[in-house]
Amino acid sequence: MKIGGRHFRTIWLKPGNECVVQLIDQRFLPHRFVIEEIRTVEQMATAIREMHVRGAGLIGASAGFGMYLSAIEGAARDSVDEHLVHAAAQLKATRPTAVNLSWAVERQLKNIAEEKTADGKVALALRTARLIADEDVEQCRMIGQHGLKLIEQIAEKKVGKPVNVLTHCNAGWLAFVDYGSATSPIYAAHDSGLPVHVWVAETRPRNQGSKLTAWELSEHGVPHTVIADSAAGHLMQRGEVDLVIIGTDRTTYTGDVANKIGTYLKALAAKDNNVPFYVALPSSSFDWSMRDGLKEIPIEERSAEEIKHADGWWDGQQVEVRIAPEGSLAANYGFDVTPRHLVTGLITERGVCEANEKSIFSLFPEHGP
Repeated sequence: MKIGGRHFRTIWLKPGNECVVQLIDQRFLPHRFVIEEIRTVEQMATAIREMHVRGAGLIGASAGFGMYLSAIEGAARDSVDEHLVHAAAQLKATRPTAVNLSWAVERQLKNIAEEKTADGKVALALRTARLIADEDVEQCRMIGQHGLKLIEQIAEKKVGKPVNVLTHCNAGWLAFVDYGSATSPIYAAHDSGLPVHVWVAETRPRNQGSKLTAWELSEHGVPHTVIADSAAGHLMQRGEVDLVIIGTDRTTYTGDVANKIGTYLKALAAKDNNVPFYVALPSSSFDWSMRDGLKEIPIEERSAEEIKHADGWWDGQQVEVRIAPEGSLAANYGFDVTPRHLVTGLITERGVCEANEKSIFSLFPEHGP
């Protein structure tokens, strides 16, 4: 993505000082573009937990760099392995639903264990963190190419009219290291000259759609319209949605999909109105150990204050206001699970497959039985 004509990833090493990780602090978007510097694993854990960074791929990449920072700290105190074990537990506890988090942490632990010296462990942790980030970029790029074909097929039938894509939450560039998952096919279509329009669901309570996805699309010049979450079914009934593309924080090897709360309702509406419902994900977002998403996927419950408050831009500053009675209880479920039978297909870096065990393993046989 380019911001003000300059290309940015969402996370990178500070030029001239590889002991510092820089990232885009998403809490201030779309009103301010803030770059935060992370120097310790504790700071990285806070950034993940408090959603300075968020989204499946970016959480994984951030965890990878967090483990690297822990290795640096451990080497300075001659206790690399001890620091890494503590850091792994600390990072895993921040966001339980996104499988990329534990995947990246375990990958670092496995790779670093192959080295004997402290300096060697730090160097390998750095290489692994960079590799996790670079792989995320390439996988999302390929998701865009495979998903583009789906949009092209619809565009042929619409004879010059825009293809209307509905998405939920932010599975864009900001949720990964670059390109995004659900937005990658949209960007590819727009860049190839296809007329495309995006319905952006606001995604309460943190409004990642209206804050982040809309901002991304604006920066890239993609036509879009922000809608209330509950308007999606209405648009589908009216024939104003050609397909739905969403992301995922964890998908079972049988095709059950955990994504931001509200996704399940959109899948139900899509099914009732014969609208194709696709999930875009890199293979790092598959959980190869889980079969039944409804029973096994942990659903994060966040602070009730996110439900009872909203923030926005007023008179040159970001402010927070209460929108619910002070004494009311609030439940804040971060994710829901969409069963596989509601999913038309999965868009991965290796191609598009059906949301079932046989089809998924046909693309990823190395994970099969």
